[in-house]
Amino acid sequence: MSVILCTAGYDHTIRFWEALSGICSRTIPHPDSQVNRLCISPDKRYLAAAGHHTVKLYDIKSTNPNAILTFDGHTSNITGVAFHCESKWLVTSSEDGTVKIWDTRSGNVQRNYTHGVPVNDVVIHPNQGELISCDRGGNVRIWDLGENKCSHQLIPEDDVSVASVTVASDGSMVCAGNNAGNVYVWRMIQRSDTTSILPICKFLAHTTYITRVLLSPDVRHLATCSADHTARIWSVDTSAPHNVTPNDNLPPASERDPAAFPLETTLHGHQRWVWDCAFSADSAYLVTACSDHYARLWELGSQSIIRQYNGHHRGAVCVALNDTAVGN
Repeated sequence: MSVILCTAGYDHTIRFWEALSGICSRTIPHPDSQVNRLCISPDKRYLAAAGHHTVKLYDIKSTNPNAILTFDGHTSNITGVAFHCESKWLVTSSEDGTVKIWDTRSGNVQRNYTHGVPVNDVVIHPNQGELISCDRGGNVRIWDLGENKCSHQLIPEDDVSVASVTVASDGSMVCAGNNAGNVYVWRMIQRSDTTSILPICKFLAHTTYITRVLLSPDVRHLATCSADHTARIWSVDTSAPHNVTPNDNLPPASERDPAAFPLETTLHGHQRWVWDCAFSADSAYLVTACSDHYARLWELGSQSIIRQYNGHHRGAVCVALNDTAVGN
């Protein structure tokens, strides 16, 4: 199973797809709730499905439709889930206002971090020593796992919910998208014992809610998904910034470089909100999940739909793709 592609949403099912043929190869029922987020472990062994109160862990290679482990401890909707690079732990975010780290062997909570307001997303820095989360109050927080505390609090716009965060695969950059349609970008500079955060730019990506932001594996593209029925691809100019100040506030508009993230393409064809997306390992393809029940595979070079995945009976709101080569 070299390519693992799965989607889920409000029809209480998780579907695995043959990426090129578009055939649904497996369906796992998820009767407890809708599925909000999916994440495939780096070694392709496990699928984590985040639902209303719980995360269920499935063995991808098994035909058993039942979860092998349930992470139970959140008291509200789970909005984000991500695996440690060796799958030793996973992290979740929830509308209950917390970010939790779980042991993937026992299912027990190892760490609990509090935002105090509903948390919309969480990602793991590639160094595996920091988490980045965002919340409905407009905060982006960076959590230092070694120090066991919040090391940075970024507030791009007061009281504007930050829906999604993404971190570059090389750890160089963090992007956040909010309900006003704005994307904020910061440079992350790693020193021996500290991380410095430098604002790069802000730009209007959509005129309504952003639902997902995602940097491509090669850090050359940024995908944004939106309630405006589109996904957009932006070019990442790694030579930016030019005029930034070393603090947590964005510089004045006159000092920002609007060309730092030029628009490459708008992916039209979705009939409703686009909720989620996933890049292929070579950054040449993008899969999107949409409220119109479909997931779509886009070839970014031609800006065309290569395959449409039809099978969900209600909105598809999450997608996970892992087509990386994994050594035996």
